[in-house]
Amino acid sequence: MSGTHSSGSDPYPGMTPVANYGPPSSLALTTSGFAGTMLIMVALFQILQGIAAVAQDTVYLTGVEYVYQLDVTSWGWIHVAVGAIALATGIGVLAAQSWAYMVGIVLAVIASITNFAFLPYYPIWSTIVLAFNVAVIWALCTLLAQDDPRSS
Repeated sequence: MSGTHSSGSDPYPGMTPVANYGPPSSLALTTSGFAGTMLIMVALFQILQGIAAVAQDTVYLTGVEYVYQLDVTSWGWIHVAVGAIALATGIGVLAAQSWAYMVGIVLAVIASITNFAFLPYYPIWSTIVLAFNVAVIWALCTLLAQDDPRSS
């Protein structure tokens, strides 16, 4: 046996690495770009939805009575606030800030809840934004799993 190792062999068999100091994999970069872009898109959708509700109360019509009944203007401000915070977090995800991954998941869950409660006012759009939020949660959870040293 020689002292050199081929590029494919493990220099420390049976041991798991504590940290990976190499460049991120292309899968991590792709997932990060997808998560950040989707979070920014969802944030922009939220902001536009909120602006439409604040600017004109007549844009959204109320159908049947609903348990989560708020004034449309109140819903608009909720959507604008959640969207603005999610926009900043999406930029953080694209900048590979580790805090942004968990904050993005929390914001996508909050945005999902607000869109679920907004279903009576605009059901198709709320359902589409809910689906985008699910994609954001999946992508950010995938990134967290890749960063977790226990997943190796």
